[in-house]
Order: sequence, then C-alpha cells, then structure tokens
Amino acid sequence: MARAMWSGVLTFGLVTVPVQMFTATEDHTVHFRQLQRGTSDRIRYQRVNERTGQEVDYGEIVKGYDLGGGDYVIVEPGELDEIAPGKSQVIEITGFVDLEQIEPVYFDRPYYLAPKGEEYTKVYELLRAALEEENKTGIATFVMRGKQHLVALRAQEDVLLLHILHWADEVRDPHRELPVLPGHADAHGKELDTARQLIGALSVDWNPEEYHDTYEERVKELVDAKAKGQEIVSEEAPPEATNVLSLMEALQRSVDQHAKGRERPSTGRAEVRRLPAGGPAGSREKDGRKGKRDKAPRGGKGSLEQLSKGELYQQASELGVPGRSKMNRDQLIRALSRTAS
Repeated sequence: MARAMWSGVLTFGLVTVPVQMFTATEDHTVHFRQLQRGTSDRIRYQRVNERTGQEVDYGEIVKGYDLGGGDYVIVEPGELDEIAPGKSQVIEITGFVDLEQIEPVYFDRPYYLAPKGEEYTKVYELLRAALEEENKTGIATFVMRGKQHLVALRAQEDVLLLHILHWADEVRDPHRELPVLPGHADAHGKELDTARQLIGALSVDWNPEEYHDTYEERVKELVDAKAKGQEIVSEEAPPEATNVLSLMEALQRSVDQHAKGRERPSTGRAEVRRLPAGGPAGSREKDGRKGKRDKAPRGGKGSLEQLSKGELYQQASELGVPGRSKMNRDQLIRALSRTAS
C-alpha cells in the first residue's frame, strides 16, 4: 500500500475534512548507472567546498541568497519553516472554475487525496460528488516541503484528484519565447475543412490502456540484445515534412484512408467517427448550465444502459453535455438521464 506524502485538512466554506495525499503516478523509466568508460567504476557526486576542495556534511549546509559581489544573505532551513504560509497544513478551496478554463500548460503533477479515516468518508464523498455533478474544479493553495503550491482539485470516480499547477509567472509567453508562429489566416478554406474531416475520422474514445511506452520497450530490447552480444536494428528515420503544394492531396488521402472506420461495429473499444460535411462532431451552442436544451437523450435510463460507451458519448456530444470527454460509461448514463429529466 502506498505511503502518504502529505497530510492535513481540506476546507471549502466552513466544511473541513482531514485528508492524506498520495502520488497518483509512478515512473517506469529504465534507469542506468554512470560508469567510467572502459571500466565498471561508478561515478558518484559529492558536496564539495569549492575553495578548500573538502567534502561538506549535509548538516553543515545553509542557504545563501546572492546579493552580488560575493555577498550573501544567509538563511537557515528552520527560518524558512517559520515563515511558511499554511503551517496548519490546510488546503483551502477559494473558488470553483470550469476545468476547460485551465489551459493544459498550467498542469504539473497529479496526486490522489484520500480521507484520513473511515469517519471522514461522508464529508469527503459529499465534496467529490458535488464537484462531479457540477463539473467544477476547486482552486486552492497549500504548502508542501517548504514550498507553496497552487492546485486544482477535481472529481474522478471514487476519488479526488489534486493537480499541482504552475503559477502564472512560471508559464512562458509563446509569442516572446518562440522564434516562429503562424498567423490565423494561414489556415482557411477547403484545406481547413478537410483537416477537420481528418480529425473527425481519427476521433476515438479515450482509453489509456490502449497506449504504452514503446520507447522504453526498445530500451529494454537494446539492453537484452547487448547482454547477449547481439545487435538491434535501428528505427526508421522520421518522415519528411509535407510540402505546402501537396498539402491538400495529403489531407484528402488521409481522410479517404480512415473513412471506412466510421462503419466499424461497436466492440467496446475505441470507435472511429467521421465528421459530417457541415462541421466537427460534437459542435454545439452554449446554452448555460441550467438552460433548456433542444434535444433529449434517445430513450430512458434503461435503454441508455443498452448502448456502448461510444454511442453514449455520441449522444452526449449532440446534447452538449459538459465534461463528457472525462466521463466513464456509468457517468455518461447518469448525465444523459439527468438531461432527459
């Protein structure tokens, strides 16, 4: 069982629930040790005083803020702990936003939040269910390991997921940092329509289990082959860039190649759906969270349970159900049932 890396309380309004935080992901990278070429001697790093050349014990190291000219302001680790905000270990939700409003570049690391004991599960589930029903994300700050973090708290099935976010001043402006960016006028007309068709033809339901790290597999194959004295065949070079003059031809051939996928029968796996000529699948007009909709799900909850996830998602797209791309099959059924009521 995983060990909690942080514990404290989660608050929203006057409601408080003790929680623990756990890492939500794990690293499966193949790790290598550094050796001196031609030997089996490992390379190690040491903390060395650059003036004396002597190794320094970790307990003798303090922090110094460089004032320039060789002058430093010395800060002891304990002094940073004294001024750290949130010493009471509180994740205080200060507002709720739509998840779609947070640009992907702001997301950093994900963690699971769990109730600290059985006696706190009711309050925990109340917040999780409310976030799910409203399709909202809680925004909060908290302190961990001597650093304050901005976080987004969202509902997943049975659990609350906490995302560490980048602060606004940590996100670089692409218009200042990147050497070349296109203008919006560069995409228009029939080429844009065909590109949208291609996106529709390649649209699938998100199933993370269908994807795996092929590069790590190749690394393991390389290690195994070298251990046996064998060679491994190099991968092919990447394809050349599409010539602007042949762009339309490449787009149309791509659409034609994948068009037959729309006729594929439902198998419970990801389904391919092609765009209608009029525009992208799932396009809709925004009518507000509580406004009336022009359409209703085809059939009640009983008939909805007969449909595959792909068919449920298609209905949710036509009805503009918010948050549908992050829903599992049961959540889609509940959302469509609520829309019909």
